[in-house]
Amino acid sequence: MSARNTPRSYGRIARLFHWATAALILSAIPLGLVANRLPYDTAEQLALKAQVFSLHKTLGVLVFFVALGRILWTLFETHPVPLHPERRLELWLARLVHWMLYISLVAVPLTGWVHHAAVTGFAPIWWPFGQGLPFVPQSEAVAATAGAAHWVFTKLMIVSILLHVAGALKHHVLDRDDTLRRMTRGITAPATPIPARRSALPLVTAVALFGLGAAVAALPRGEPVTQSLATATAPATEGNWQVTEGTLGFTVSQMGQQVSGSFASWSADIRFDEVATNGSHGSVTVTIDTGSLTLGSVTTQAKSADFFDVTAFPQAIFTADILPAATGYEASGTLALRGATVPVTLPFTLTIDGDTATMSGQAQLDRRDFGMGATYTDEASVGFGVTVDVALTATRQ
Repeated sequence: MSARNTPRSYGRIARLFHWATAALILSAIPLGLVANRLPYDTAEQLALKAQVFSLHKTLGVLVFFVALGRILWTLFETHPVPLHPERRLELWLARLVHWMLYISLVAVPLTGWVHHAAVTGFAPIWWPFGQGLPFVPQSEAVAATAGAAHWVFTKLMIVSILLHVAGALKHHVLDRDDTLRRMTRGITAPATPIPARRSALPLVTAVALFGLGAAVAALPRGEPVTQSLATATAPATEGNWQVTEGTLGFTVSQMGQQVSGSFASWSADIRFDEVATNGSHGSVTVTIDTGSLTLGSVTTQAKSADFFDVTAFPQAIFTADILPAATGYEASGTLALRGATVPVTLPFTLTIDGDTATMSGQAQLDRRDFGMGATYTDEASVGFGVTVDVALTATRQ
């Protein structure tokens, strides 16, 4: 048997591409469906869910590169002609399905990969590359669009696979011809078939179907949460400094990966004087809308009762005195979060230029102090330590 195709048969390379792709796809799709349905109420369940998702993503990346290789080989290789060139409608449908399969083999894993790269979270790809992608920013909006496109394109892929299998079985069972055997056993057609006229319409139709799917995925799903806090901190406060912009974020380890989160809505009431009075430069009260939390691909889990429990505790409040420190200042006080009040010290640096102040600081917390993730007792699943980062610009009132 030749490695190359002939007008009457498929070569070894084409057959290898076909069955390798089929094996990967028929493994990746069930893994994705199972991973989505697995619970994550305990550390053990979370670990299993992450492993299944990682396997699904890792296979998906492999599918992407195998599909590219298969498409390139198909473009420059001889095409065995159909055994029934007179069946024009059947041939048109077969070519439409083939083009839908080719497009989906690239579009499905690519959109999943973009979603992974655009948002941090558990379940890393196991290849030594691919956690990020060029030109793909860390963005909830990009992740949401890519995730929606991945869902739509997966459904188009499944329909294409079912039609492809149905067509193959029709040839084998009803027509009793060698169409399927040419791919399964590599046999040569008994006679030289008559070439069929090719048309670009099946390709155009397939592209149009996926374009429609992309348009559906891009439909707005509500107002995106803004990461700019210029408006979120705009309400007037009683302090002598008004925050004009800033970020309030944190980082935690999950399944060995650093996951970054942030709050899009918070306000700070700041009283600060350059000259200390009785050892204090002033005070600060920060009110945080916990429902504005985003934490990569695990935002929903983070908002649940196991962690921030935003339904029962919609706000967190940090109240502190601003004190001098060896390397700048520190805000020393308490953080009321999830029903617990815990002492917290936030060292920070401060630069004042006229009536504009720029501040940045970092604090270390332990999620267990706030009763978060009580069932996640192993740091291999969710780390105990949480690093909080604050940066803001304020103007004197």
